[in-house]
Amino acid sequence: MGRGHRALSTVHAELPTPWSLDLAEFGDYVLVRLQLSANTQRSYLADAHGLIDFLLHVTQPGADRETITEANWNIITLPLLRKWLSRDVTRGVSSATIARHIASARVLCGWAVRTGRMATDPSTRLQTPPVKKQLPQVVHHKQMDKVLADLATAADEGNPVAIRDWLIIELLYDTGIRVAELVNLDLSAIDQERRVLRVIGKGNKERTVPYGCPAQRALTAWLQTGRPQLANQRSHQALIIGARGGRIDPRIVRDVVHTSTGEMPGGVEMAPHGLRHSAATALLEGGADLRVVQELLGHASLSTTQLYTHVSPERLRAVHKQAHPRG
Repeated sequence: MGRGHRALSTVHAELPTPWSLDLAEFGDYVLVRLQLSANTQRSYLADAHGLIDFLLHVTQPGADRETITEANWNIITLPLLRKWLSRDVTRGVSSATIARHIASARVLCGWAVRTGRMATDPSTRLQTPPVKKQLPQVVHHKQMDKVLADLATAADEGNPVAIRDWLIIELLYDTGIRVAELVNLDLSAIDQERRVLRVIGKGNKERTVPYGCPAQRALTAWLQTGRPQLANQRSHQALIIGARGGRIDPRIVRDVVHTSTGEMPGGVEMAPHGLRHSAATALLEGGADLRVVQELLGHASLSTTQLYTHVSPERLRAVHKQAHPRG
């Protein structure tokens, strides 16, 4: 049994065996066919488990689940799907989470119809609530200059973790890549002569992302001084590794971002996505074309990139003064 099956058996342990087996097969479909991000895969599987668990409670209350010998997919009906979602509203769940639950139900039901488990798909009649998109915090480039200067100074002492942390912040802010993309970078992904990274993004799509001279200095320090001190047989080809030599954990990257940015004036800790947003905002305010930023960030849709078109009041005033006849 593959690694994915072992993970799924843990997730679906509470369900009757026939349902667990079906959801394990659904998990393979999500993993292999849809090529979604790891976080989205986990969300879809967890939502599917939650939906089936709810339906069993409603349609077979008090039943001994060990006696269930067949997964009856006909228990998924439009009224019960709406009842499942109404719990979210009662609990005050955000519209974004409700929208994700609907998306998960649609993927699950669509798969069940395609595999002959269901004759019709009731989820197509669900209406997705409007989701208010909130902008992440943006850090001003002058603040980031101070953060990066402090990290570079700490790295000068030769401590491998300090050098690594400097590189992490440099790359995240310079390139705007996602945490998962950073973590999955291999040594072969670096072209130091052209100063570009070969990044594998969502949907296993590859793109080329340039980086600047400051990031190159951090990268050189890491490859020549930092990484050799931590590397061992567990490192393989991973670019950024942890204290024990293995590929760095995404949680460590998030901790590094929180800790490093927590020293900024006001003590505001940034999430990694805040650095991604800040990088995009800096590019757009510097005059970069929206479609170029879309390509750099790896967005499938331009509408997603437009979320990053946060423009500072100072920039708005400058543009107004320059462009308007009464500016």
